[in-house]
Amino acid sequence: MAPSFPAYRPTLDESLYYLDAEALAFFKSLTGIDDDVALKEHILAVQAKAYAFAPYPCIRMLSFTRLKISKLPAYQGVLALGREREGAILLDIGCCFGNDARKAVVDGFPVRNVLVSDLRRELWDFGHELFKSTPETFPAHFIAGDALEPSMLEITPPLSASESPDATCPDLSTLTSLNPVRGYVSAIHASSFFHLFGEAKQLHLARALAGLLSPLPGSVIFGSHVARRDEKGLLAEELYGQRFEMFCHCPASWEEMWDLVFEKGSVSIKGDLKPVSKDGETFWVLVWSVTRI
Repeated sequence: MAPSFPAYRPTLDESLYYLDAEALAFFKSLTGIDDDVALKEHILAVQAKAYAFAPYPCIRMLSFTRLKISKLPAYQGVLALGREREGAILLDIGCCFGNDARKAVVDGFPVRNVLVSDLRRELWDFGHELFKSTPETFPAHFIAGDALEPSMLEITPPLSASESPDATCPDLSTLTSLNPVRGYVSAIHASSFFHLFGEAKQLHLARALAGLLSPLPGSVIFGSHVARRDEKGLLAEELYGQRFEMFCHCPASWEEMWDLVFEKGSVSIKGDLKPVSKDGETFWVLVWSVTRI
């Protein structure tokens, strides 16, 4: 499925540019640009090119400059999997320019075992431009495709604790879809991803990602996204001059969804609501993890 773009495309707004101390150090280190003004100019130039190609709200809002993965409670456990589990694979689904995958690699996850995926390869190419890298200097494995399409990611039952994947894990550099790594992925990061879809498609994606997850204890699907506080339903918000409508789970309904995906008692499901304030309004973000026991 090709990406769909809103009919109304707000212009870019330089006032949305902000790097916290962690992100500033991260971007300076990876780009080699130490001057604050020059770094800002570089980031905004890549943003403008990417927005002309794919006018996604996340690009306009400079979401790719915010390091979400390292702020998640499951993150340190994921880094430990990269250190301690032989062949542990990290998948960043809906990666955009790959800032979170790059952060995990900077913090020690082996780049040869990192998979990244989004709808269009051009987004990954913009990531190389943004971070001044090449496929040789940052050899994470990118796979373009729609996660709702079975040819990219089919729904298969998650492996039980007593099961093993059917075949030897393939060479990640040869992949053209995510299906061959069923049961081999140790960690799946999915931030600002599920809330892009309606309720039925969120359940579809949960089932599809669960089929990729390794049955070994500690394997985890984790992330964050916009949520509702008390009950699931449609959320209409105005943010940074744009109006958004999206289906959002509440913590209880999010847990209920994953109970439909995994056998009861086979995973630990955690979800914490975090308030985010902007322009006097508060909305909620769900920080979550689903971990094999």
